[in-house]
Amino acid sequence: MNDPTSAAAAATQAPRRRTFAVISHPDAGKSTLTEALALHARAITSAGAVHGKGDRRGVTSDWMAMEQARGISVTSAVLQFEHRDRVLNLLDTPGHADFSEDTYRVLAAVDCAIMLVDAAKGLEEQTRKLFDVCRHRGVPVITFVNKWDRPGREALELLDEIEREFRIQPTPVTWPVGIAGHMLGLIDSRDPDAVLRYTRAPGGERAAEEERLTGEEAAELGEERETALEELELLAATGAVHDRESFLAGKTTPVFFGAALSNIGVRLLLDAVVDLAPPPGPRELAGGGQRPVDAEFSGLVFKVQANMDRSHRDRIAFVRVCSGVFERGMTVTRAATGRPFATKYAHSVFGQERSSVELAYPGDVVGLVNAGALAPGDTLYTGKKVEFPPMPTFAPEHFAVARPMDIGKSKQFRRGIAQLDEEGVVQVLVSMLRGEQAPVLAAVGPMQYDVVAHRMEHEFGAAVKLEHLPYNLARATDAAGGAALDASRLVHGESMTRVKDGAVLALFPNRWHAGSFEREFPDHPLEPLIAAHEQ
Repeated sequence: MNDPTSAAAAATQAPRRRTFAVISHPDAGKSTLTEALALHARAITSAGAVHGKGDRRGVTSDWMAMEQARGISVTSAVLQFEHRDRVLNLLDTPGHADFSEDTYRVLAAVDCAIMLVDAAKGLEEQTRKLFDVCRHRGVPVITFVNKWDRPGREALELLDEIEREFRIQPTPVTWPVGIAGHMLGLIDSRDPDAVLRYTRAPGGERAAEEERLTGEEAAELGEERETALEELELLAATGAVHDRESFLAGKTTPVFFGAALSNIGVRLLLDAVVDLAPPPGPRELAGGGQRPVDAEFSGLVFKVQANMDRSHRDRIAFVRVCSGVFERGMTVTRAATGRPFATKYAHSVFGQERSSVELAYPGDVVGLVNAGALAPGDTLYTGKKVEFPPMPTFAPEHFAVARPMDIGKSKQFRRGIAQLDEEGVVQVLVSMLRGEQAPVLAAVGPMQYDVVAHRMEHEFGAAVKLEHLPYNLARATDAAGGAALDASRLVHGESMTRVKDGAVLALFPNRWHAGSFEREFPDHPLEPLIAAHEQ
């Protein structure tokens, strides 16, 4: 009998995995698409709405009370299900504008991403930032143009926008018959003689019925079908045809059309994840070289979340298995300290539901409970030491000074701020001007301050007051550049040091003030951070 814990088992199981994320701007339909994918894979029996109606529950991936109350995704969930004998690990990233750096870090754990584009709005600010992170990490991107059952822009116009702004060639795999808001069906470019016509289920709770029309049946769609075929021929003539090598290299993005709420076109997208998305492969190491999937166990901690279980004040670390086989109860080593870590409590997570996991293979995600010693970016391993590159930090756009409401709770205040920094809820900055007793909390989105205030009061017993600062832009500089900024009377800005890594950041109200600094001090560095806001 084959040993499920052997290197051969890892080599066999890794090709069966597809680990991916859905990225989008707020309200593009990301949580709805997540549910639709799980529905088509038969992982759930009916799709929920973001705001539950009647006896319908909220979406499976939105487990936190704050998410369910506001109808958005704040934290990142992990959904695992099977489709066509493949194990799909869907890392559900927050899509709200007020999200945390955690959203970006999730992309360190995936092998592919689905970029969700609203048919009416096209590319939006958050989509641009997330695509920037995918490009930085070398993550190939599949595009899904959503909400084609509602009025929107022309398909060719959307493709032009993607190519122009992202410098990547869109290659349509499916193409709509009929304009946005008047969708008659989809043409699969691999089978252009047929048209797939859909009948949606009431409320979109079940998969839409799909009917394949060929010959005279498809011809009855008339001018709309002919227009769709002409557009596909035009695109093919310009070289917009899917090529796996260029897709994996990040030069092209396969494009699919549909409507997640109506479950239209979702099956084709799900099949594309199986057929097009890459399986787990060798992973780059910090010191050079690669870690093959059939080596001894190694994993990357990409997220740490506190209090997922309201009945227990626990802390769960999400670990992407990078090589070998994870076995519950095994003792692993934390590369940062060289100390052992026991994995007695290992869970798989489906939304808020947990179950113990005994074995996991490359590409899988395991939740380690009571993982107080772990932090995002940690490498775990067995055998000879290995370490993956450190987790990058991303551009914050909101800044606030934090102080304890009760000065007698200073110890709890410091402990809470340090833990939130470690989890990546916020970045903690200090400056000579304000001192360490008044740290500055830097966030990607302002909702993170709601999370900070709630957790500081209820988890750490130290309510905080926040004084928001008039800065919206951060750039990397050095100590001399920071000193020049603080001493300048011509440039409005302030320098601060990031506690976690000692990086010096220059903060400005906007890019015009940053430009003034560059003109005033051309010899000092001023570098953009990943996913920086450029408006």
